[in-house]
Parts: sequence; structure tokens; C-alpha cells
Amino acid sequence: SCWREAPCTIESDPGVFTSLIESFGVQNAELAELWSLDDDSLAQLLEGGPVYGLIFLFKWVASSPSSTADAASSSTTVENKPLVGEEVPPDLFFAKQVTTNACATQAILSVLLNAPSSSSDSSGNDESSSGVVLGPTLEGLKQFTQSFPPDLRGEAIGASEEIRTAHNSFARTDSFLAEQKTRVATEDDDVFHFVAYVPHTSSSASGDINQTVYELDGLQPGPIGRGSYHHTNEDGDDPQPPAAATDLDWLRVARTAIQERIEAYATSEIKFNLMAVVHDRRVALQTQLASLQNKQSSADDDHDHDESQVQMIQAQLVSEQAKRAAWDAENARRRHNYLPFCVELLRGMAESGKLPELTKAANDRVALHRQIAMAKRMAQK
Repeated sequence: SCWREAPCTIESDPGVFTSLIESFGVQNAELAELWSLDDDSLAQLLEGGPVYGLIFLFKWVASSPSSTADAASSSTTVENKPLVGEEVPPDLFFAKQVTTNACATQAILSVLLNAPSSSSDSSGNDESSSGVVLGPTLEGLKQFTQSFPPDLRGEAIGASEEIRTAHNSFARTDSFLAEQKTRVATEDDDVFHFVAYVPHTSSSASGDINQTVYELDGLQPGPIGRGSYHHTNEDGDDPQPPAAATDLDWLRVARTAIQERIEAYATSEIKFNLMAVVHDRRVALQTQLASLQNKQSSADDDHDHDESQVQMIQAQLVSEQAKRAAWDAENARRRHNYLPFCVELLRGMAESGKLPELTKAANDRVALHRQIAMAKRMAQK
């Protein structure tokens, strides 16, 4: 169950989420999966451009400190409690989750609506922009809810026909799922939740620059400050003179917060997923390629070296385009209704007389697997 009149669930996958935000009209952004949080993995993530935020998926447990508002940061200090009212920076977008099972979409929106943005041109295209192009839907939502409290912002997200339609476009249409649309999760079900981590820069009344990583969890009453960040050297020391903070600096702060969540579940849970909202790698590669080609046509430098770089970037661009094509194919399969095919297959096997034999063989395999599993449990005792 997921969204008001038309409940559905969507898969946690970078291809799904990238297609989702593009259906909102977002440009210059995509999602990438993270398999490790070490510095090398974070640096590799940054090679394609800026990282706008992280999306962390974990198993929601009602009795866990990580899932209650009054103990959202059990492993952190008192100042890491949710901010409410005037404590929240005025330009930080935070919305309460009021729509059931929409936490994935809301976490992604939390990143996008706090990312540096650029306006698209009259044709809706802004391929050369260094920032995220939100598009008319999200730009309008951001402006409309600018003065709203978090709960009304959540209501506005839930009431958006464009967002709801895009979200539910990933719902499969088979009849078996349709019959269970109103099913409520029980204690035996695995329920997962998404939270976002974003960097935020603000200025105090005295002119001081405050750079903070915020955890944006729609089930909390407000954003949670997970720590300030500034630029440090590879050995962790402050450079002299001080340098501007980089994406790697805020990612290290977010990493600490995520690792604390994982450690809280270390003895009972291993199901986690981490994705980053990043700059569209195709845009960065196309910009690099155009720059090199212009350099080749206007200078007498080492053309052999430039040509090898051009070929390398072209190969990377082909790889990115192949990745997008694979995402499109997978999304088409997710949306396809395979039920008619299954029914016809069963009918064909029944007409040929093979269905009883195949059914018996399948039942025998299931019984054998149960016996093996039972034997393993008895051996462990």
C-alpha cells in the first residue's frame, strides 16, 4: 500500500528512482548505488560531479530507537535532536511524511529540493547546467510550500497529482496484486524506511558560515543535525590556510551517521541499501568531450594525448548510455503484466497433459527442500 486512492509499492533501485525523478521533469541528476563507505568509494562517486545527497534504506522496527521521534539519535548527543519551529534553517526544505509508504519518493524529494538548482530554458532543456533542474512540477511545489510547516508540506506532496502519477507508474497491473492493495503490514512483515542526508550552508546574524549535514526523516518532527563539516586533509588535519569544504567533507559526516544506524542493527539485521543522488554523468562527460574537441581545433598542443582522452571519454559515454538503455529495459519489464502469459502457459501444459506430472514434480521438490531445512534446524539444536 502506498499512495492514497492508488496504493502501490516500488522497488529500491537506481534505475527506477532515476526514471521516477525524470518523470517529474528533473534534469542533470541521477541515482547511483553505493556498496562501500570508505574514502576511495566516496572519491570515485565524486568523479562524475557533485553529490547532492544520500538515501539510506533500513528495516524499520517499531521498538528500535532509530524509529522513534523521542530517541531518533540514541547514539548521538543531545544537540542532535530534531529541530522544530524557528530552530529549522529557513531555506532547508523538510516535510513530514503523511502518505503511507511514500518514504522513498519523499526522501528523494528531500534531496532534490535542497540541492543547488538551475532554471531550464524555454524548451525545458538545460544540459549544460552545473546544478539540478527541478522542472515545473518540483519548482512549483517548492515555491508553493515555501512558508508551509512540515506537516502541510507533506500534505502538499501527497496531494500532487503529478508526483502520485509518476510514483504509481511503476506499479504492476496484475490481478493478484490488485486484490491485496488494501492489505496493512503486520508484525511478521519486513517494513523498510528511507531517510535522506543532505549538506546545508547557512549564514548566522554575525556573518559566520555554518555548514551542517542534516538527516531528513519524514517520520520525525523535524530535521536532525548530524554534525558540522569543514575541509580537512587526507590525514584529518585542518589545512593552513583554511580551504573551502568539499563534497567529500560532508560525505564523511554523513558516513558516520549511517554507520551508527547500521551498528545499532548489527546483531539482528543485514538488510541495508545506500544510494546517492548525483550529477548526471552523461552531462559531465559531454561537457568534458566538448572542451577537448574545442581545444583540439584551436591549439597546437599534443593532439595525440588529447585524442586518447577523447576516446576514453567517448567510451565512458557509451557505457553510460548502455546503462540507461538497460535501466529502460528493466523498467519496462517491471511494468509489464506477465499474468496473461502465465495463464496461457498453464493452459497449454494442461491441454498437453503435462501439467499433473509437472505439478507433482514441483511438489516433490518443495517437500524435499522442507525436509532438508528441517534436518538442518534439528542439527543446529
